[in-house]
Amino acid sequence: MSSLLYIFGIVIFFVAILVSIGLHELGHMIPAKAFGGKVTQYFIGFGPTVWSRRLGETEYGVKAIPLGGYVKIVGMLPPDAEQLGTVTVDEDGNRVTKIRKSNTGLFTQLISDARAAEWELIKPEDEPRLFYRMAWWKKVIVMAGGPSMNIAIAFFLFWVVFSTYGNVNDPAVDSGRPVVSSVQDCIIPATEHRTTCQPGDTPSPAALAGLQRGDEITSFNGTAITSYPQLQALIRANDDNEAVVEFLRDGVAHSATVHTVIDSRPATDDPDSTKMVDVGFMGITPSSHYVTGGPLYTVVQMGDTAEQTVEAMIRLPQRVWGVGEAILGMQDRDPESPVSIVGGSRIAGETVSVSWLPTDAKVTFLLMLIAGFNFFIGAFNFIPLLPLDGGHIASALWEEMRRIAARLRGRPDPGFVDAAKLLPIAYVMATAMLAMSLVLIVGDLVVPIHITG
Repeated sequence: MSSLLYIFGIVIFFVAILVSIGLHELGHMIPAKAFGGKVTQYFIGFGPTVWSRRLGETEYGVKAIPLGGYVKIVGMLPPDAEQLGTVTVDEDGNRVTKIRKSNTGLFTQLISDARAAEWELIKPEDEPRLFYRMAWWKKVIVMAGGPSMNIAIAFFLFWVVFSTYGNVNDPAVDSGRPVVSSVQDCIIPATEHRTTCQPGDTPSPAALAGLQRGDEITSFNGTAITSYPQLQALIRANDDNEAVVEFLRDGVAHSATVHTVIDSRPATDDPDSTKMVDVGFMGITPSSHYVTGGPLYTVVQMGDTAEQTVEAMIRLPQRVWGVGEAILGMQDRDPESPVSIVGGSRIAGETVSVSWLPTDAKVTFLLMLIAGFNFFIGAFNFIPLLPLDGGHIASALWEEMRRIAARLRGRPDPGFVDAAKLLPIAYVMATAMLAMSLVLIVGDLVVPIHITG
């Protein structure tokens, strides 16, 4: 049964990501068509075509490698007579592009080849519908439509979770006196990903003191407790010493003497760090409190998520490098390291198949996982570098800024921005993205992250 549930979880996540990819591409295609642009292809996946069907002037289909998708919007690159050569129309009305023999250098030739491939199938009647001829704001809307769709998906899923199940990551959940959710029977090193005690493990101080689930901690060594972070800080500072813990059990006041011990635990000043510090340890887990909210609350929470996502993108190369070292056995894989779609599928499968999670928690986790992937994909695509959508947005904005500057100076219209000249950057960026994707996929297969440790 657990194997079937594992497969079911993988299928749910995989289908959700495919739907997200499809909606992302619709976010490009719909405004492009609305503005009169010509869209010749809409595909999910890359590689050999598995299935396709032409409706009107657009071919819709699915390709063999479901790791992305694309829409073909005609005329992304403008002609360049000096670099590319002459453009003529043959007797059948087809556009014929001739490459100048004076092109030298790898990138120069690549740019010329890309431009030639772009223009060889364009017909004279397509001229008014070419993407590069659109007004700058139309280009921005078309290119922002894809990642904005991912952000919208994330918003909807976050909203569903926050308005029903609630949000345990809100800082407000740390307010109020902590209630013990569980007491650890023994001290399990933080570096060991297990949840059960083994022979030889030392009993935890909380277990020895007789603390139980449901106890509401009211004071620690005479200090009134108002939140779990406050209690955690006091426990960590107590080192290897005794402390008097006062608590309420079924409404009745009790006290117990706890002898905390020094143990190596993750640092709390930087949640994303893998740094370990020697601190006082007691062995309790507080109950989780959930905060619910509507659309405005969701927007605020997504603002915090955006900050974390930007930081994650800045550190992405470094963290992918760490995954590479884990693949080679040079270090253990950081449980907080990024994962690919393969890793996300495995996590989804484990979440659905474990028996210790209630059904509502499983559904919530899957929704948050899918929302998180969509938010990251949307934010990543806004990076202002080709071949990402943000690169085309930046080109459109730069095009309008040049024209405004020319008008203010009384100079001629500088014309359209030639995105083809940025293709060397696009090739480097695409290579880096492919390399990081391969490392993460291999890492998710060789040293996967497990929710169960």
